[in-house]
Amino acid sequence: MEFDLENPLTDPQDYNNGNNNYTLHSLFNLEDEHMVAQHYVHNLENIDSHVNLRRETVSLISQITRRFDPSLSYLAVNYMDRFFSSQGMPQGRSWVMRLPAMACVSLAAKMMKTEFKFSDIQCDQGFIFDSQTIERMELLILGALQWRMRSITPFSFLQSFMGFFKLKDPPLMQALKARAIEIIFISQNEIKLMEFKSSMVAAAALLSASHELFPMQFPCFRRAISSCSFVNKETLASCCNEMQAILIEGYESAFDNPTHEVSSSDTPINILDRNWSSSSTTMTTTTTMTTTTSSHSNSNVEREAKRLRKTGVYCSNGKPQFSQIQRC
Repeated sequence: MEFDLENPLTDPQDYNNGNNNYTLHSLFNLEDEHMVAQHYVHNLENIDSHVNLRRETVSLISQITRRFDPSLSYLAVNYMDRFFSSQGMPQGRSWVMRLPAMACVSLAAKMMKTEFKFSDIQCDQGFIFDSQTIERMELLILGALQWRMRSITPFSFLQSFMGFFKLKDPPLMQALKARAIEIIFISQNEIKLMEFKSSMVAAAALLSASHELFPMQFPCFRRAISSCSFVNKETLASCCNEMQAILIEGYESAFDNPTHEVSSSDTPINILDRNWSSSSTTMTTTTTMTTTTSSHSNSNVEREAKRLRKTGVYCSNGKPQFSQIQRC
């Protein structure tokens, strides 16, 4: 069965039986199993070692998948984060990360039934990994993820949360969903948002999108999502503030992609055996990442930022304060 980020549950009836609470309950019960570990997020926020490895691997995945649907890149990065969360970030130069990057892309392509050849996901420079080496890496990733490949992501909650909104105009609903999807793609690069569950990121993305597109109705939308029994209001407010601050900052820098020298003593096989041996359980777990940026700069966000500054929605530290917005 082809995997869809918005419909991760294996039974189509979970989405078609018309019971929104039933679908949400299923997703909320499963999302913890698909989150990265808290120590992984903590290390990314507080430890400076290996700061470029994760960033460059995300950039590499984006480069490999540039000819495919963006959802494939998103799923591959999701697998990568969960793998490193479980196994730790390996010691070594950044080019060592090419193998897990390609394996994550390969797994994501297989899950989404995307036709590809291994030559399609080879890097433009450095090692050329044969199909057997990539498949061995895939098996290690599958084991680390306990074969939970139908990832529960923020996309999984969009349709259910939109059911709480009362927009009757389909084009408006489509515009709201499209902008929320853009924000979710952007949010994957932000470490601070990795602290929150996928459900909270989805809810915050919808609220941020509604605040940009329908500012007058925003308080009503916030109350609607907050009425969901599965949503913690304080956590949602915190996630919204973080997300809105990130959007307002803009995304002006691009990923670095430096060229690294390759040691003549290294081969694709010994890279796999040395760094991701299936019998090894002592891989380094001290990983980090500075806040990365997205190429999806949006002029609407910049205009919205200027408008918000004029309306006084910010507290003294420059972050938006959603509680200051008047209720409907």
